[in-house]
Amino acid sequence: MLSLLGAGSPALAQARTPAVEPIRLALIESLSGPFANTGEAVHRNLVWAVERVNARGGVRTAGGPRPLELLRFDNKGQTEETLAMLRAAIDNGARVVLQGNSSSAAAALIDTIDKHNARDPQRRVLFLNYSAVDPALTNAGCSYWHFRFDAHADMRMTALMQLLQEDVQLARIYLIGQDYSFGHAVLREARQQLAARRPDVAIVGDELHPVGRVKDFMPYAVKIKASGAQAVLTGNWGNDLTLLVKAARDAGFDGRFYTFYGNALGVPAAIGDAGIGKVVAVADWLPNLPTPESAAFYRAFRQRFPRPQDDYVHLRMQLMIEALAQAIERAGGDDAAMLAQALEQADVTLAGQRGRMRADDHQFQQPLAVGLMERQGAPGVPFDVEGSGYGFRVVRRIDARSAAMPHSCKMARPAH
Repeated sequence: MLSLLGAGSPALAQARTPAVEPIRLALIESLSGPFANTGEAVHRNLVWAVERVNARGGVRTAGGPRPLELLRFDNKGQTEETLAMLRAAIDNGARVVLQGNSSSAAAALIDTIDKHNARDPQRRVLFLNYSAVDPALTNAGCSYWHFRFDAHADMRMTALMQLLQEDVQLARIYLIGQDYSFGHAVLREARQQLAARRPDVAIVGDELHPVGRVKDFMPYAVKIKASGAQAVLTGNWGNDLTLLVKAARDAGFDGRFYTFYGNALGVPAAIGDAGIGKVVAVADWLPNLPTPESAAFYRAFRQRFPRPQDDYVHLRMQLMIEALAQAIERAGGDDAAMLAQALEQADVTLAGQRGRMRADDHQFQQPLAVGLMERQGAPGVPFDVEGSGYGFRVVRRIDARSAAMPHSCKMARPAH
């Protein structure tokens, strides 16, 4: 564990004096092992967001302005380690926990934080989730102390299905995912929505694989090719996606990939020209969203992190930190109960994108974008991904109202 932002950070140095206690945020993420690249991508996004807040003087509290300080804790991709890091974060004074790259870890955090907050009300903790998208986390498993800032898997699937529904040539599809709660949720929803929207499409493969353990996806790629599938639908992320699409390319599969996360982390470079017009990704925002505010936002991130391999920016993570800063100022500090009340009313806009928190289930409501992989320089593709020469043309924009879905959350609210 170490502080990401120290005295060497100009933004923090401007906002912080020795007498001012920072508001500590704890990033608990996979910062080593097979998914370290995803954790480091999150870290860059959050550092940039924290720098933005601190550059304007930090957050206004009842005791005066305070800077944000981001601490990082490596859970090594393990749920048990996630809970150990939660204890370390609380002991280090963090009252806001940030995590997302595993719905299993997120579910464990929710359960443990619920129990901790009931047992130790003087050190209550808030959990801000930027990418754990198992729908249960804001439905049956919802919690007053948990706020999700990403669209959940069913919302993303619905957006993807809008494009898939129009693929009139599609007759056979292969479903593949990671063998844990999120992967199960993706394939379950895929089956349901295919049956409802495209009952004419045959599912010729439906399987799960271990998370982060498969080094050679060629056996899976061979099965995909042999099935006669014209498309693959997957919620895979990180190396599990990159290695899958690379193996499929090497096996000679030339169909479409309908993905949740195919727009970065090595995927476009891995598939190359074979992905042009064939890799579909859904996100809250894509760099080629055709607005001046979006382009300026993306250029600013690339100026801050110019290395091609660092090119993975999430607008929702920036909105999350802006929502937190807004809530801290409304609450007058970082008391978790007061923060939760304030976050339920979060309404923030950045780079032309507006997001609002739904108080009933703590699911952030925001637009979604669906993109299709093209060569950089093609119409609608001024920006590429990670220096690969390929980017994603926005082919569908879904406003927040249309992206919203009903929920089954029965929120248990504490007595304040």
